Amino acid sequence: MQRHLYAAVTLVVSAVALAVSVLSGCSRHASTTSPIASAPSATSSSVAPIPTTALPSPDALIDVLSRLADPAVAGADKANLIEGATPETAAALDRFTTAARDGGYLPLNFAASSLAWSDVNPPDVTATIVVTTAKPDNHEFTFPMEFKPSQGGWQLSRRTAEMLLALSSSRVSSPASSPAPGPNPEPGPSPTPNPEPGPAPPPETSVPSPTPTPPG
Repeated sequence: MQRHLYAAVTLVVSAVALAVSVLSGCSRHASTTSPIASAPSATSSSVAPIPTTALPSPDALIDVLSRLADPAVAGADKANLIEGATPETAAALDRFTTAARDGGYLPLNFAASSLAWSDVNPPDVTATIVVTTAKPDNHEFTFPMEFKPSQGGWQLSRRTAEMLLALSSSRVSSPASSPAPGPNPEPGPSPTPNPEPGPAPPPETSVPSPTPTPPG
């Protein structure tokens, strides 16, 4: 069952994996040409306070994922649903929805539960997302995701996007598992041992010819 769930994860998270692959490539390229900013010292760093406002409703997060997976929404209209998206992200999202539709995974349905403020960046929200696909053998799986506030709404965080990309890449790059070897065939019956030779026959004795009796 787990193999089926991971297969579903690999396809569904391509909505993010394809999109953020461009972002990750740009990020790695920029790191080789731009000076590395010094990390803030431990004494000066601080964690943002937990918001006093209410957590978003599950529907607000579901709407983000539903739009990302909706082939009727153009990629250019949903690129802003991923943190740090670029114009190239739109084309990647369009490729994802086309592949998901052709693969028979659409429509996708989402459910969100266990919403909480992020312990790393409290303005962000974490949630457990259940994805249900149209595939009977890859029907449902659960995955934790993180969302960031954006322009009065929400978007998928860059950290979650990169984590999903790593998962997708690891599944693609890992070699296919070879089938387990079958049981060794049972040995056939042992060959019948050659019978031991019997005792040698006694040597033949020659019978002497009768001696003729001389005439009297």
